[in-house]
Amino acid sequence: MAAFAALASPVHAADYYAGRTITFVVGTDTGGGFSLYARAIAKHLARHIPGNPMIVIRNMPGAGGAVASTWLHQIAARDGTVIGSVAPNAILARLLGEGRTDFEPENFNYLAGAERTTRVCVTSHRSRVRTLRDSLSHRAIIGATTVGSPTREFAAMVRHTIGARFEIVSGYKGPADLFVAMERGEIDGVCGIDWSALKAQQPDRLREGKLNLLLQAALAPHPELALLGVPTPWAYIKDDIDRKAVELMVEFQQAFGRTYMAPPGVPAEVVHILRSAFMAALRDPDFLVEAENLRIDVTPQAGDEIQRTVGAFHSAPRHVVERLKQIVEP
Repeated sequence: MAAFAALASPVHAADYYAGRTITFVVGTDTGGGFSLYARAIAKHLARHIPGNPMIVIRNMPGAGGAVASTWLHQIAARDGTVIGSVAPNAILARLLGEGRTDFEPENFNYLAGAERTTRVCVTSHRSRVRTLRDSLSHRAIIGATTVGSPTREFAAMVRHTIGARFEIVSGYKGPADLFVAMERGEIDGVCGIDWSALKAQQPDRLREGKLNLLLQAALAPHPELALLGVPTPWAYIKDDIDRKAVELMVEFQQAFGRTYMAPPGVPAEVVHILRSAFMAALRDPDFLVEAENLRIDVTPQAGDEIQRTVGAFHSAPRHVVERLKQIVEP
């Protein structure tokens, strides 16, 4: 405890992290947008932490992020040498009272957010379903990863609230496998893919017109997607409770975005160091140049803002939350 108390001094803060290694846990496989962001940020984060520690990425996929969330909550060191990033759906499931019960979202120390995520539904240029309106009259096979993943839950949401004729096939390893399956003709498309990651990872398919953009899940239209004529879901959702449930999900997903956290119990002084470092890294000119080259969007959010977002979710009307539980299940 004396070592933590000494962190109030910048000199001691440098001493604390000098020669140490920070493990950066990512709750997805290596091919997803979360891994892309984490690796880009990790290159620049260390120099904003006093003592310049080494940062090592460790991918820990499974159960839509619940495996990594549980490990961070139950097992990870609580001394500031472990940080993590998981998909919003893992946190959302627990806030809904579902999923694995081995972690409590409000106990994490949220450090920062890198992006306000806008998720999209896309289909192959070979599919009969080329627009959201087409999906109301033509069947489409939509691929998804695991239970609790954005790819599965967004597809289910569109199916239940808009009436899209989606047949959801789960079990793919990650986004890269989904696009291979789309290329092979195994599936028509995928939902819940982050627009920023899609631009970074599938630029050729987008440029060559091999992807149809059906829908953007956003409270307000994303400027780029609006210019491309991609609709939001609101005009297609007729039921008022359904609309409120979808709004709740989209609002949380956009606020949570690419969020970074430390385990419960990390001393406040260490949390402060990490929060300051993340915000500095996300505004670092060198990082922003790299982000532009990677075609990823960056919208920094402070950790305490995300902490409040997680806490505020509990105040949502119970009947809306119950409906949300229903519409994210295929």
